[in-house]
Formats: sequence, C-alpha cells, structure tokens
Amino acid sequence: MTSSTAADHGIALTERVIAVVEADPQRLVLDYDRFVGPWVEGEAEPVPGEVLDGAVFPSGRPLPPSLRRWLAYDSSLLRRSGWFRPAEESGRSWEFAPLPLGELAVVALGEGWGAPFGALSERFDECFLLPGGSDSRRVLATGEPDAYGEYPVFALDVDDLPCIELMYPGLDVYLADTAGVIGRSGNGYSALAGDPRYSRRMLTHARRYLAGELHELCLDWPG
Repeated sequence: MTSSTAADHGIALTERVIAVVEADPQRLVLDYDRFVGPWVEGEAEPVPGEVLDGAVFPSGRPLPPSLRRWLAYDSSLLRRSGWFRPAEESGRSWEFAPLPLGELAVVALGEGWGAPFGALSERFDECFLLPGGSDSRRVLATGEPDAYGEYPVFALDVDDLPCIELMYPGLDVYLADTAGVIGRSGNGYSALAGDPRYSRRMLTHARRYLAGELHELCLDWPG
C-alpha cells in the first residue's frame, strides 16, 4: 500500500471521484443494491453557489471540504439519502435534516435493532445516512473534524450484537471507496485504520469519538 499524498484526501480526492462519476453518471452507486439508484439521477443538481457559500450544519459546525465540493457538483444522491428537508411542491430545499444517532438508527434499521443506538445520541447528535451495507448502515456524524476538516463515517452493524464501528475518516474517502477510486485491502469495517494513507486520520477519530477504540458495542436496550 502506498503512503499518503495530497491526492488521497479532501477536495483533491473528491475531485477524483467526480471525474469518475462524470464519465458514467448513471452507473449504480451500489452494484449489490439497485434500489439506491445511480450516482446522478437525471441531470446533475448542484447546490447554488450563493446557498453553498454560507452553508453550515444546523449545529453551526462547518461543512467538510469534501461535502462542499460534492454539493457544488450534485445534490441528488444525498437528497435521496434524506440529507435535506422535503421541499414544498416541486421546489428544492437546501435545509439540512440531520438526526441524533438513535433516531437515525431507528429510521434505518427499525425500532427493534435501532433502539440500542439511542444511548449514543448525546455523543453523536448530528448524523446523516449514506448508502451502503445490507445488515449494516453507513452514517456520517459531525463533531470535531480531523486535520482535513472531515468528519468520520461509521458502520452501524446488527448482524450479531448492535455495534458502531469507525469505517471511513471522512466523506471524501467514503465517496472514493464507494466509487472504486481507491483500493481497499484488509477485512472488517475499520480496515482503513491499517492503511498508511488513512491510519492517522482514523486513529484521530477513534480517540475523539470512541475513547481510542475502533468500535463500540451498543448493549443499552430500552426497557
């Protein structure tokens, strides 16, 4: 595995993803789940520059550079994933619609499997769903960004016991892996922690969000 370069992170990596997607925008995001749809549905729908320039999350936290660049290209993928509040009639709403982790887990996994994640809602208070997984889900959680201004993407897994595990150091790397722009070796959700390109970022998020671990079991079942 090669060492890290500027092209492996942030806006530069997102630009590489956009180049691949532009070459075939109707390619399915997930080859194992056609219901997620293509990368770009119809014509690209960028967020207007005047909206994007002043955009922040409802918490006041800044948008990560990768998200800002991706939305300047297209918003349809994230809109289909529930990132924005429903628009009135046929208009377009650019108001972000995050949920605390527990509420998002219930939406994504159902009440039974999603409920144990509620105990983490205070720590993960502003989350967004991303495509990916079958018995698991991908969630971006805002908070303290890493050195590239990016927030972590976690896997919520319920195959055995409910568990949250760090999977990507940012939306930039999530997009690149999903689009096939970067190679990914190793097994397990948190395999990128052993990748020289991303290990520093992964371990930074692990310290800040999971007390230095790469995963945490969610065993606080509501009574």
